[in-house]
Amino acid sequence: MLQSLITLSDQDIELVITAVRQWCTKNHCEIDSNEGHRALTLAIDLVQNSARDTLLHNMTERLGPRAGQMDAETSGAS
Repeated sequence: MLQSLITLSDQDIELVITAVRQWCTKNHCEIDSNEGHRALTLAIDLVQNSARDTLLHNMTERLGPRAGQMDAETSGAS
């Protein structure tokens, strides 16, 4: 995963880190968690292969809500 960061520009690295932090905040997880690592891996892939201005949206679409967050939302809706 970190080797992939070497191929990114400083601007792309900043974009990835910002998007992952935002995603983790929205999904109540730490960057160092499994979910955070998954988000980081996906963000790197997306930056290398898709439009940068839709990075956070694409991450949210692909990763969906965390299981714990989904359970909380489901139980609150009952």
